[in-house]
Amino acid sequence: MGARSGRDARGALAALVVAALVSLACAGGGLTEPQAERPAPGQSPASPGADTTRADSTTSVAEFEQDVADAQAVAERYWAAQFKASGQRFEPIRRIIPYQREGEVSCGGQPLPRNNAVYCSRGDFIAYDVNWSVAAFRQVGDAFVFYLLGHEYAHGIQVRLGINYSFTIQQELQADCMAGAYLGDSVRSGALTLAEGDLEEFREGVAAVGDDPDQPWFAEGSHGTSEQRTDSFFRGYERSLKACDLG
Repeated sequence: MGARSGRDARGALAALVVAALVSLACAGGGLTEPQAERPAPGQSPASPGADTTRADSTTSVAEFEQDVADAQAVAERYWAAQFKASGQRFEPIRRIIPYQREGEVSCGGQPLPRNNAVYCSRGDFIAYDVNWSVAAFRQVGDAFVFYLLGHEYAHGIQVRLGINYSFTIQQELQADCMAGAYLGDSVRSGALTLAEGDLEEFREGVAAVGDDPDQPWFAEGSHGTSEQRTDSFFRGYERSLKACDLG
């Protein structure tokens, strides 16, 4: 996956297993440590195009930082267009903050843990453990970065729209749907590119995540089964925001 954000930046999706999500009291949601599937022996990722500005499987911190910037730019353009179309004024999320140590960043007085990424509604920022995020990027690929930003940005949009469901699972499944819409609409518009086979790999990755079977759906922090999360994401991907009770 790559973003066109003032430059052409393409990379093929690696097989993706996105992290299970957890909530913080002051935050819209977060990502915990992911489990990534590695390619089978002899299997190689799809080859990038001739106009690629970087090779697939690059693992540098510089590329990770560029992917974060690209994902942020695409998300901001996408949501600005959605708000404009509905006659509303859009305010981008204030900041995206990398951190390295537990407690280095707080949300409403609650220190953020390591191995996490969250949207903090009280400060209107997304924060992520940069060491964990870079490790996940190296394991999973650039798709992880776009999904992470898409999901957390969706929580910021929920706040802007005054959406506050009774149960965490409702908030999180909608955010998955909104992330799917952001990605699907961006692919259709040409803002993002996918290589052949990427969508199926993405589907397999999302299907591999979900709450523990013993997790009550109504418990604080519940995000849904693998089937529920896959359905929510791809309903958004295929049908845009109208599938997410938006638009």
